[in-house]
Amino acid sequence: MASSAGAVVAAVSAVVTDAAGRYLLVRRSHEPEAGRWALPGGRVEPGETLVDAVIREVLEETCLTVRPGREVGVVRRAAPGGATYEIHCFIAEHLGGEAVAGSDASSLRWVAPRDLPALDTARGLVEALGAWGV
Repeated sequence: MASSAGAVVAAVSAVVTDAAGRYLLVRRSHEPEAGRWALPGGRVEPGETLVDAVIREVLEETCLTVRPGREVGVVRRAAPGGATYEIHCFIAEHLGGEAVAGSDASSLRWVAPRDLPALDTARGLVEALGAWGV
């Protein structure tokens, strides 16, 4: 779907942690941010709620079932065609499944918060997580 200049495209991401407090990150296989580590997420489909989009995107990218909780923040990023992604980030509780890279993820890993700065993460990810206190 083509984006038109000036359009705002709703998107979601999820902060999923394990029992050790590590973040679940996916290595993006497509633009934007191809090759960088990011939170699982993506665009909201027409007629879909933000919560439903979080559940779908995490399942598609990681094969995990999650329950979205509170929204912790919103970031805006450039999208193709001059549009802007408005990304709503939610805390998500892992309910089940084994983490396996799925669509739009070339790989995934669990990362301790202290190790985030050493990774090639999506622009602004480390700063946003710090600002949100997660």
